[in-house]
Amino acid sequence: METEAWTQAAGHQLDLGRLLPLGWPDDGTWITEQAAVRALGRAAAGIPGVRLESLRVGSAPLEPVSEPAVRPPAGALPPGPLRIEAAFTASLGRSLPETATRLRGVLLSAAAERLGLATVTADLHITDLHEVSETDQVRPRTSTTAMQPAPEAAARSSPPVTGPGSMRGRAGELADIATAVPGVAGLTAVRGSRPVKVEDHDDPPGRHIEVHLAVAPGHHPLGVARAVRAAVADAATLDAPGPVTAAVLITGTAA
Repeated sequence: METEAWTQAAGHQLDLGRLLPLGWPDDGTWITEQAAVRALGRAAAGIPGVRLESLRVGSAPLEPVSEPAVRPPAGALPPGPLRIEAAFTASLGRSLPETATRLRGVLLSAAAERLGLATVTADLHITDLHEVSETDQVRPRTSTTAMQPAPEAAARSSPPVTGPGSMRGRAGELADIATAVPGVAGLTAVRGSRPVKVEDHDDPPGRHIEVHLAVAPGHHPLGVARAVRAAVADAATLDAPGPVTAAVLITGTAA
């Protein structure tokens, strides 16, 4: 229950956060920092003696970045190594170096294996020490300090959309195709935009599709995104003015 409260606090404070590159540059997939933080928080929930207070994910300083293979969502970070920053309190009854090493390992492993994030480092900051308790587990010390949003985290998340809704024409058709892909929990409205956007351009001729979605339990986010990109790109080629590209933004995952 404490872990659930932590994720709720994180959601209210962080909102969408940064849009993080997922997988390789040619994967054309991004995930909201909010979704990544929630997944990492769940992964760290079993570490005894740790009370996680804040968690952020962003580009690793001084690391090279790559050009994405497709047009990214507005404001998204370029593909490249990422850094996790975590602040936590530690139990007096446990070795601080061992606790920090375990937390770092869990965060890096979850980021790479559960999500597909290219993380290269996890910077940890111990903010305080606390007495050992029977219910010692990952949780915020206060809900108001669980997350400190960056200036770019002003956007608000929206609940999943169960269907294409008011979308008509090609966007509605592609929405139906995307929701039929195994592992898609639903499409999501982000920053006031529609879950599926279709843009045709003349110079050079082509079509670009952007899909916002949530991933269902038991499915890997990157695998679902790859399947969605392939499905919508294939369906959109029939009347496209040129080559079709597709990008996916994951706004929620049970990973």
